[in-house]
Amino acid sequence: MKYIYKNNNIYLSQPDFDLDETLDCGQAFRWEKTDENTYKGFYLDTPLTISKEGENFVFHDTDEETFIKVWAEYFDLYTDYGELKKRFSKDKTMKKACEFAKGIRLLKQDKWEALCSFIISQNNNIPRIKGIISRLCEHYGGFPTYSQLAKETPESLSFLRAGFRAKYLVDAAVKLENGELSLEEISNSDIETARKSLMTIKGVGPKVAECALLYGMYRIEAFPVDVWIKRVMENYYPDGLPECVKGAEGIAQQYLFHYIRNL
Repeated sequence: MKYIYKNNNIYLSQPDFDLDETLDCGQAFRWEKTDENTYKGFYLDTPLTISKEGENFVFHDTDEETFIKVWAEYFDLYTDYGELKKRFSKDKTMKKACEFAKGIRLLKQDKWEALCSFIISQNNNIPRIKGIISRLCEHYGGFPTYSQLAKETPESLSFLRAGFRAKYLVDAAVKLENGELSLEEISNSDIETARKSLMTIKGVGPKVAECALLYGMYRIEAFPVDVWIKRVMENYYPDGLPECVKGAEGIAQQYLFHYIRNL
């Protein structure tokens, strides 16, 4: 990671990074593309405008401390994706996937926000997911804490127009608020225990649990399976994923997902 701080902007030189592939691939829902090379979005209540200008990524109106503490972590800038792609490319299908979407990076989101986001994502499309989350943040003046949502009911959340998902959000919030669950403890548990704990929340099945683990807790061994990844497994990996992705299956999934959707 190489950057300079100038005029209240961070100018980052970073290989293996593409804004469209990273911010518009369905792993986060609070980013909007405002022009050909610019996105605006949030990490919890910290806003960011980020652009690609020539060879640099520009983090507008961002001080160095916020860049290091928030955005360098969020965009996983300390991980060498070139080395990961080299390792993954020992498998011919993974090699094609890595070459197709060279700039995908895994976003290290907030645990609670990611859990809420993927509860909302169930049987939903990206525009509707973004709309629900936007209404949620507008109502609370930012992304609500689980303590705030624990005071709600499915009926009081009707303004979200989230349908059946509202009761799942409330159940998650209540379980966290009363101490029945702890996202920190789940994050530090072995992967099977973490999965089982998350699935005690009403409406959280295997896919939502895997997404919460991968995108919110950086458990890169988590492997969400949707209709696209199911197709990948059936067509390319009927006997399981190749050895070269073991331990980083979730990052490999990002490349495979983008590749199979665009074939």
